[in-house]
Amino acid sequence: MKKIKYYYNTHTLRYEKLITPLRVKLLRIFAFIATALVTSALISYFAFQFVGSPTEKLIRSDNERMKYQYQDLSKEIDELQQQMKELEKRDNDVYRTIFEAAPIPDTARANALEREKEITKVENMRDNELVRSIYGSLNNLTSRITAQKKSYDELAVLVKNKEKLLSATPAIQPVSNKDLNRIASGFGYRIDPIYKTPKLHAGLDFSAPQGTPIYATANGTVKLATYSDAGYGNHVIIDHGYGYETLYGHMVRVKARSGQRVTRGEVIGYVGSTGKSTGPHCHYEVHKNGQKLDPVYFFYNDLSPQQFDALLKRAQASNQSFD
Repeated sequence: MKKIKYYYNTHTLRYEKLITPLRVKLLRIFAFIATALVTSALISYFAFQFVGSPTEKLIRSDNERMKYQYQDLSKEIDELQQQMKELEKRDNDVYRTIFEAAPIPDTARANALEREKEITKVENMRDNELVRSIYGSLNNLTSRITAQKKSYDELAVLVKNKEKLLSATPAIQPVSNKDLNRIASGFGYRIDPIYKTPKLHAGLDFSAPQGTPIYATANGTVKLATYSDAGYGNHVIIDHGYGYETLYGHMVRVKARSGQRVTRGEVIGYVGSTGKSTGPHCHYEVHKNGQKLDPVYFFYNDLSPQQFDALLKRAQASNQSFD
């Protein structure tokens, strides 16, 4: 039952029924609705500003989780890249040095990504940027691993050929020299026996009686077996492969023939004094990729450290060459 309200009318001195006009009722309803809306808006604003909606809470939680996951993943990538750097350094400085192979330039491997402050980087990233960053790091690492695998495949081939490389490297003296007294002239500038002026002597002279056997100092193929009036006289050049060549000059007789395969220690000729020579001896040279090297550093196969030291001192003595 609807409740009826009364009020005391001072003019009539009677209680009269309270009748609220429609206009007032509408204004009251409008004021109530407006107040409710404003109050709801304020509550919602402060709630979302300091508390957040359930969706925002979920997004923030996901973002935090992704941030930590990215940091962990970035740390793992950094560790892998550091391991790759160590492998690349070992590859260039150790493995390829052992097998005398040219190091792989850094440009052949993908350049390493520069390290940055990861937390600041992540906070400023959107999801797509984050994905691109991770993908870029992984792509960089993948390309480096691919290049390193190719390098190790090449090294595997070099390992298989190591025995051939060692057998093709000059490693003994070209004439028997157990007492170490047959080196008459060393590598370097020496007095020319004909013109009496300093001249580069690009090999070692081993004095020996005529007819003393001359040995190939490594496996290879005879590139040249010929005679020269003004130069080495009867001489032999052996191509050992891997960039190595050796020359044996002034032979009295050549035994080897062009195109012949020879092995280390095989007799290829005999000591003589043909060509530009002042006495029986074997002029011996070692070439690597066209460059003439001091042969004394290639006698590691038949000398002890003490013998090598004595031979080195004898070879370094300043004197007159035989050719």
